[in-house]
Amino acid sequence: MKHDQTKGTNRRIFIKRAAGTMLAAGMSARASARMGLAAGSAKKIYPQRWVYVGRSFDRDQHVEEVREIARIASEHGLTAIVLSGMDRISLGNAEYLERLRKVKAIADQYRLEIIPGGFNTGYGGAILDHNKNLAEGMLVKDALFVARNGEARFQADSPAKLENGNFNEFQGGRFAGFDTQDEPGQKTFVDTAIFHSGRASLRIENFGAAKANAAEKAPKAPLSPYLDLAKEFAPGTLARVAQEIRVTPYRCYRVSAWIKTEDAKPVSLFSIKAFTQDGRDLCPFEPPAPAPTSDWRQVTTAFNSWYADRIQLNFGVFEGEQGKVWVDDVEIEEVGLMNVVRRKGAPLTVRDETTGTVYEEGRDFAPVIDPHLDFLWTHDIPSIRLIPGRRIQEGARLRVSYYHGTTIYNDQTSACPSEPETLEIWKEQFPLIEKVFSPKRYFLNVDEVRVLNRCEACRQRGLAAAEILGQMTQWLYNQVRAVNPKAEVVVWSDMFDPNHNSKRQYFLVDGSLENTWQFLPKDMGIVLWYFEQRQASLEFFSSRGFRTIAGAYYDADDLKNPEGWLEAMDNTPNAIGIMYTTWGSKYKLLAEFGNLVSKRP
Repeated sequence: MKHDQTKGTNRRIFIKRAAGTMLAAGMSARASARMGLAAGSAKKIYPQRWVYVGRSFDRDQHVEEVREIARIASEHGLTAIVLSGMDRISLGNAEYLERLRKVKAIADQYRLEIIPGGFNTGYGGAILDHNKNLAEGMLVKDALFVARNGEARFQADSPAKLENGNFNEFQGGRFAGFDTQDEPGQKTFVDTAIFHSGRASLRIENFGAAKANAAEKAPKAPLSPYLDLAKEFAPGTLARVAQEIRVTPYRCYRVSAWIKTEDAKPVSLFSIKAFTQDGRDLCPFEPPAPAPTSDWRQVTTAFNSWYADRIQLNFGVFEGEQGKVWVDDVEIEEVGLMNVVRRKGAPLTVRDETTGTVYEEGRDFAPVIDPHLDFLWTHDIPSIRLIPGRRIQEGARLRVSYYHGTTIYNDQTSACPSEPETLEIWKEQFPLIEKVFSPKRYFLNVDEVRVLNRCEACRQRGLAAAEILGQMTQWLYNQVRAVNPKAEVVVWSDMFDPNHNSKRQYFLVDGSLENTWQFLPKDMGIVLWYFEQRQASLEFFSSRGFRTIAGAYYDADDLKNPEGWLEAMDNTPNAIGIMYTTWGSKYKLLAEFGNLVSKRP
């Protein structure tokens, strides 16, 4: 699994989207008066000035990289290194642990604090490195398998069908079969010169040019019972085709497309999305791309239909800046047992369609696994091996219910917070972290938890999604205090912020995430990172007595982001610090950032 430092791709995407669709939340005069703030507050130097570092420490080079970061940080007034990925420490060999001890020595040399970070289910890579079956599972009900020749193989019985996925049928500039096509002849084109097969492809371009025109109005989408995406994205950025597809609830569907790009920015600008009628995107997928310009390649993802009996399948560009994309040979198919997870809280049942007999694993069929369990969707569909002496008859139609994990965007797989093994793994990490670092603070990376409360382990607790997340965070806090009663604990803000991800409907979470902040101990520090809502979020947490730290920078080419955070923090009681936050290991501006936050004129 990838390490947590890779997750910044999706965080940056969110920030860019937010910048295009929301105005920065200004602090009202009433709010300022209520908080006792005066206009033109003096500039402050905040005591906590951190730099975020994500390394796997599987090579000596990473130690030397930290040495250079520490030197710059120390020389330019920073006080601490946030060291991500420390929730894997129990998996480390002797060489790994020695590298961590060297990092601690480097920090001591430069009088920098080490703040170990980790512990998340949203980005569940650390947990899944211990056991992939701890992925949060989504239910598939009654997938059809047919028994023949000693095995039961999956057989699709869903109505799902995509019309004109090869784009060969068109009239003028419009493709047949699609309910929605954004601005034919301006952004979406019939291309009969470049195609993967057949006689035409979908070409998408001119989205960046439209975005640059600030006066342009958002394009009008055809009337549809589905979410009006034109209102959800920045004006001019939406360029896609969409078609309503009938599906069976609680089934799994694989979607593939052939794409070709030219001068694409961002590189991974092509997306596949499957919207329910109430606005949920069941398939947030942005495939990784090898380069801005790439030849035809197939991209594949999947979605669980959940409660929906029909979805709107979208593919195209949602937040592109420039370039061209060609799309061809799009297919959708039902699949079964792919990425099946096997644990107590994700049970599997095999039932005879005719007699209702529930068959036994180990007696009627061999243990069921996906031998390619990777939470991607390019491998073969597993079969069920039947055992000699079984009760399952030749030709029997079996209905199989199970839970599967999945990947969000292109690199995020969520873990289950309710399975006891997850807590056992986490509990093992804290004494080891204490032994190596003896830290004053811990950073809990409880953020972007996009799949939650879907498996039996979660649902049998009878708790709301917000309470599951809140109890998980409380439990982690208590584990820190169990090994170090004086340690301070900080957490990312987004899952506890009503201005951010703490809301009624969030990705693939079953249930509301409203009011999650109420589960936080009041002495926790909150690290905020949603720049466009910085003032509203700072006010929200400050007014409730929480200490706040700004997660600033985010791999820009200048320091406007931290400058904006500092200006907002100067008007905020309980603001205590700011962090240089990079997901792409861009430390070019670290010295300048240090000067900015430690020597404010």
